[in-house]
Amino acid sequence: MKEIFYIGIGGIVGTLCRYGIQLWMPVTNEGFPWAVLLINAIGSLFLGWFFTIAVPGKITPQLRLAIGTGFTGAFTTFSTFTLDIVRLSEGGMWGEAVIYLVVSLFAGLLLCALGIKVGQRMLVKPMQDGVAP
Repeated sequence: MKEIFYIGIGGIVGTLCRYGIQLWMPVTNEGFPWAVLLINAIGSLFLGWFFTIAVPGKITPQLRLAIGTGFTGAFTTFSTFTLDIVRLSEGGMWGEAVIYLVVSLFAGLLLCALGIKVGQRMLVKPMQDGVAP
């Protein structure tokens, strides 16, 4: 039951961060959804990095749930991404919808892979300096 508490706390923080970005980058119903693209790209980079460095023994399971599941799950938004594609399509903005879909998918994959690489380098670097992690 405590797990739900940790996920909820992380979720509150993630939701507030996403909301803050969406206020900072408002979009009309017919505009390109830059905020959601940015949010999901940042979330992909972060999640790849976080789950690489959050190795057992270095981070508590509770913190892993709060940050990985709660924060990132609430920060990123697949449902809004799909809604944006439908809205762009229904508004006759087919080109923008396809660009948004392709850029979101490739940016997410590339940034997640980059996050993993950065995390791996962070884990290896202390050993290269002769210091145990």
